[in-house]
Amino acid sequence: MDRILGIKADFLTSTHKCKIERIAAGNNLAVRYFTDEADLDAAIDQCEILYGYIPPAKLPRATSLRWLACASSGVEQYTASFLYPHPGVILTNSAGAYGITISEHIIMTMLMLMRRMPEYTAIAASHQWKSLGRIRSIYGSVITVIGTGDIGTAFAQRAKAMGAAHIRGVHRTNKPLPRCFDESYAVEDLDFALAGADAVVICLPETKETENLISRERLELLKRSSVLINVGRGSCLDQDALMELLNTGKIAGAALDVTTPEPLPADHPLWKTKNLILTPHISGNMTLDITCDLGVGMFCDNLTRYCRNQPMKQVVERSIGY
Repeated sequence: MDRILGIKADFLTSTHKCKIERIAAGNNLAVRYFTDEADLDAAIDQCEILYGYIPPAKLPRATSLRWLACASSGVEQYTASFLYPHPGVILTNSAGAYGITISEHIIMTMLMLMRRMPEYTAIAASHQWKSLGRIRSIYGSVITVIGTGDIGTAFAQRAKAMGAAHIRGVHRTNKPLPRCFDESYAVEDLDFALAGADAVVICLPETKETENLISRERLELLKRSSVLINVGRGSCLDQDALMELLNTGKIAGAALDVTTPEPLPADHPLWKTKNLILTPHISGNMTLDITCDLGVGMFCDNLTRYCRNQPMKQVVERSIGY
């Protein structure tokens, strides 16, 4: 029976496919593209490698699986041991492909909040023509970035280039941070990193350690003029407390690309919260060409490494979630 590389990824171009197929052909791998779940069901038990967006519930049937390569950066839905037919399956993510697109989303929403666009949108909707007065800028701001991986660092580089005065990086490891960060804080010192910040950016994965990390008590440390942006996971943030603080004007504004739950129900009070920008988890995704190119390039590099029995990159430790 052929060794099969199964792919379920609708973002692939013909160029991407040629690149993948060239490596596969040189390593005796047959490539199967799955366009729907019926196609996947028919052959998932034959796949040695799976790449793209694979429904987690399908994995127990992947009895030949040796490597699951996720096209996403967050993989919390793929970490449970019971999903896999045997414990030796390698799990990789696409961390490193999303820094450009998500950092631009953060910059966009931060400027919208600082320049009071939610309020101006409401004014325009009521057919009024008036100025709200004072606005703020990334230039000269103190910004706290919680999560200093690819996304947090890509944002910090751009914010520094736009004149941010001081960027604080909050992280879980002891590795040195890039020069775009002016200060380094351990998670245990998060309260100090939040104090006095003009803007807080959350770029965290979903793990046991990050759940409700940004609690009511920590939100209350922010200034009335602070803005908060979350592009990590909704579980790290006390949404009820955030809604209350926004509606009472105790925080100037927020932008959430991630929520709890997702999708957000149509009657959820977040939809009507003041000075809140909501987007449906679209800051990343494979919707920007460079993201697709980077993601496929990373997969092809790992595919070559896998076939040569070389150490792979972006390997996820399932027990900790990243």
